[in-house]
Amino acid sequence: MSNYAFIDSQNLYLSIKKLKWKLDFKKLRTYLKDKYDVETAYLFLGYMVEHQDLYQSLQKDGFILIFKDSMRLPNGTIKGNCDAELVLQAMIDYKEYNKAVIITGDGDFACLVKYLRKQDKLAKLLVPNQKQFSGLLKKAAQNDIDYISSLKSKLEYKK
Repeated sequence: MSNYAFIDSQNLYLSIKKLKWKLDFKKLRTYLKDKYDVETAYLFLGYMVEHQDLYQSLQKDGFILIFKDSMRLPNGTIKGNCDAELVLQAMIDYKEYNKAVIITGDGDFACLVKYLRKQDKLAKLLVPNQKQFSGLLKKAAQNDIDYISSLKSKLEYKK
């Protein structure tokens, strides 16, 4: 039985952007395979018709994309929250994976992290930004936590 990754793409993208570097998703996929033996990597994201090239590239890099319809708010921002979809997929596939890698800094996932840890199904919580994430996650993951922000030299996109 292999390991699965469940990735909160919005949190990941915005957290790394705030750190002023760009994540190379292909390198991330390789890292997940090499470090955590991740065979299946789900990427949860809001769907926007104009991002077809990005979606194709992510699929080519080995991610399974799970979309949520996005909506444009009156102020122009786009909302496509995929929290429920990520938790649901982790539970649908529960018996299919040995351990789960959760990538997020959002405290809404603390209950999932805590449950997976209690069931000995959490390989690791990977938090995008070590300096800015929910304390609820730190408590839920305890020692099963690492930081993508410390992996810039391995995971940064370079032209």
